[in-house]
Amino acid sequence: MMLAFHTCDVFTDRRYAGNPLGIVLGADDLTAVQMQTIAREFNLSETIFVQRPVNPAHTARVRIFLPFAEIPFAGHPTIGCAIHLATGAAGPGDFDCDITLEEEAGLVPVRVWRRGAAIRAEFKAPVLPHGVADAVLAGTDQLAAATGLLPEEIGFGDHRPGIWQGGPRFLFIPVGSLKALARSKPMEPAWAEVTAKAGAAKVLLYTRGQDCDFRTRMYGPGEGVLEDPATGSASAILAAQLMAARALSEGESRLTLHQGVEMGRPSEIGLTVRVTSGSVSEVRIQGSAVPVSEGRIHLPT
Repeated sequence: MMLAFHTCDVFTDRRYAGNPLGIVLGADDLTAVQMQTIAREFNLSETIFVQRPVNPAHTARVRIFLPFAEIPFAGHPTIGCAIHLATGAAGPGDFDCDITLEEEAGLVPVRVWRRGAAIRAEFKAPVLPHGVADAVLAGTDQLAAATGLLPEEIGFGDHRPGIWQGGPRFLFIPVGSLKALARSKPMEPAWAEVTAKAGAAKVLLYTRGQDCDFRTRMYGPGEGVLEDPATGSASAILAAQLMAARALSEGESRLTLHQGVEMGRPSEIGLTVRVTSGSVSEVRIQGSAVPVSEGRIHLPT
């Protein structure tokens, strides 16, 4: 037996940029072990498996796998899968439609629209970002050692390192310049010590951008992803980090994030945050996707 698959590049409007995604259709009868095996074979940062929805009113149930683990929610699979399903059903011409994905983290509503050649999607984060009580934040010297930077390059303005969760958990490290961000890389053994303390295998570094609001890099070597070209879930959870840094105002803020630039796979992520009475009340992520390949894959035995 073989299943149909597609790949697309997400958070970009051109092929061979952004974050590649594998989409496997008709995955209802696959076991978790088979899905993990296929995800490892694709060896992309994430692969999404599309199944029949539990509730027929929804579009699909989906499961998302890194090369070595399943995760409950991720941004670029949500955007890429929703655009794939919407465009397959819409036919030619402009359209607006609503997709509802049943993810392990909960229901994720996605609005998809096409205007001419441009196809975009936006979803509301299923879990609002929040702090974590069991995490331990390493000191500045150790964070610098873990990222190959100098202690004085950690933090800027009111931005200080933090640990936040919204489904997945991330350690956020602000750095003082684009040059520092470009030099950053995971450095052992400090990296393993810092992430173990934080209880977060993935780390997002960010700084102010020149042609965007913030430039980011996301490292997750402990989960088989040395660096990710675009991370929608981390971008959504960044809202809590920005709120703590007093970088968001009451009402709605629309920000543009660039990621993957240093990897040669530039990505653009739209982040919209609504703040109500001094707290984050809604987070939305927006982006594009373009198809790259399609085919059929044998099922693992």
